[in-house]
Amino acid sequence: MKNIKETLFTKKNIEIGPESGYDNYIMAIESSCDETACAIVKNGREVIANVVASQIKTHAKFGGVIPEIAAREHLDSINIVIEEAFSQAKDIAGINPEDITAFAGTVGPGLVGCLLVGLNAAKTLALVYDKPFIGVNHLNAHLCGNYIDTELKPPFMALLVSGGHTQIIDVKSYSEQYILGETIDDAVGEAYDKVARLIGLPYPGGPRLDKLAQEGNPKAFHLPEAKVDGYNFSFSGLKTAVLRLVKSFDGKEMPVNDICASFQECVSSTLLKKLKRAAEEKGYKQIVIAGGVAANSEIRRKIFSLEKEGYSVFAPSMKYCTDNAAMVASCAYFNTNTFDDINVEVFSRVK
Repeated sequence: MKNIKETLFTKKNIEIGPESGYDNYIMAIESSCDETACAIVKNGREVIANVVASQIKTHAKFGGVIPEIAAREHLDSINIVIEEAFSQAKDIAGINPEDITAFAGTVGPGLVGCLLVGLNAAKTLALVYDKPFIGVNHLNAHLCGNYIDTELKPPFMALLVSGGHTQIIDVKSYSEQYILGETIDDAVGEAYDKVARLIGLPYPGGPRLDKLAQEGNPKAFHLPEAKVDGYNFSFSGLKTAVLRLVKSFDGKEMPVNDICASFQECVSSTLLKKLKRAAEEKGYKQIVIAGGVAANSEIRRKIFSLEKEGYSVFAPSMKYCTDNAAMVASCAYFNTNTFDDINVEVFSRVK
């Protein structure tokens, strides 16, 4: 019997990435939270197949994601999304499972039970088809969503905004990245969801808050911007300020749209200010935004307004902002030129 580590995880004759010199087809699986996703991507940029099974309706009645339920839903969906991705690849591009160059899976950060479902499925596929396996960091994958359907190349300054993370990242090359600053408490997406809950919006609150904010006055209420050194962020104080504002309307009609607009103005202005300063100080003229909150209308509008100042701004299309496997496949192509051992483990927090 062949040694698994020698045949599967240390393929000496296979090169993956822009310097490989031939076409790479990578199938990836993403299951870090409440989306079960599978995709096949050619050379990190061209999506051949993309399947996402969302659990939003399942968790809406609980007001948030329940990890145990999410893991069970992944188990129910994983084989279905894999089969659909293979079917799409065959119908659209004539790609068969044997044509896949490597298989990739998200190893973290995320919910451990959920991550295990997708990671083990990806490892199993690699074993069955005797191909390399590549483990991918979920946050790096979000950045790589910007490579899909574009010609974007490093270096650039990136703003990653999601439910669990807010970071400014100096992307010097495909594989060399440095976190310049991040939130010291609540992430942007977390702050959105908490504020949405304060004013009575159902889960998921962030997109609903964004929609109401578009109908409100962003200058109706002056909300505090945290004074944090460097490129770091803090949004817990802003959340507390909104709580006090909401309580001040006890027994009175609350101007929900104006509260949403004022909150969104404070958040988006803070993000823009620090991102622009980082780009200026590093001398970058390319700016990238990524993550689920990159779909937010006002954050997107403010960042893209930098184009008027000579910056080139990139953001994934809406379907590649939220969790998906296409970004994971792209990341496996661009960020990884080594293959992971079969014993690679999931992790819940950023290493």
